[in-house]
Amino acid sequence: MDTNAVSDVAAQLLQAYETGKPMPPIIDSHPGATVGDAYRIQQEQVRTWLAGGEVIKGHKVGLSSAAMQEQMGVDQPDYGHLLSGMFHLEQQPIRTANFLQPRIEPEIAFVLGKPLSGPGATVADAARAVEFVLPALEIVDSRIQDWKISIVDTIADNASSGGVVLGSKPTPLSAVDLRLVGCTLHQRGELVATGAGGAVLGSPLNSLVWLANTLGPHGVTLEAGHVVLPGSMTRAFPVSAGDTVVANMAGLGSVTAVFDTPE
Repeated sequence: MDTNAVSDVAAQLLQAYETGKPMPPIIDSHPGATVGDAYRIQQEQVRTWLAGGEVIKGHKVGLSSAAMQEQMGVDQPDYGHLLSGMFHLEQQPIRTANFLQPRIEPEIAFVLGKPLSGPGATVADAARAVEFVLPALEIVDSRIQDWKISIVDTIADNASSGGVVLGSKPTPLSAVDLRLVGCTLHQRGELVATGAGGAVLGSPLNSLVWLANTLGPHGVTLEAGHVVLPGSMTRAFPVSAGDTVVANMAGLGSVTAVFDTPE
């Protein structure tokens, strides 16, 4: 895709945020678009958000579990940016109208105490960089009609990012084996899914390593204080106004997202 095409698609995605109306799949209008093109589109939106006063607070890895890759019809992870306006307080009503097609998924969030960069980062490097982990719920959303996304569509759309709710119980890595952390997900009081940390690339730490080594060649370092979401332990579930979603994670505690009631 040439520069004009990249700018045009980025503008369409930004317009979808403003109007609340999703756009047709990018891959339909640009069938030759590559993953590299998609990240250029994503980065153009990030520049616009930063110019508007947002601050990068971390990154997310998407499509890092077999369940999510199967649900979305893709075969590789991707990444997106977490901006300051995406973070919501636990137990505080989240305005559902701010999203187009929201879904929710449970994740183990890393909070970094030291910078981490690739290429060449190892699991040992990643473990040293993590200050603590938190239970988290990620709200994923799509500016693409009916979630009909290819890998190009989701990457261009900031890895289908929407929002983040972090739990409030920090746990050091030394106190838990992330591979064995079991999770139950309840929506409106009903158990809708179970999962485990090992569903995320074998271990969420592997996802953190993948992110550092993927960003490193582009000159991007994961900074101290940043939040990294490594990927979902279950498939994603649609949410609507009035929902309460609770994720309980063995050894890590729980996190609750509350969506505002219909007006």
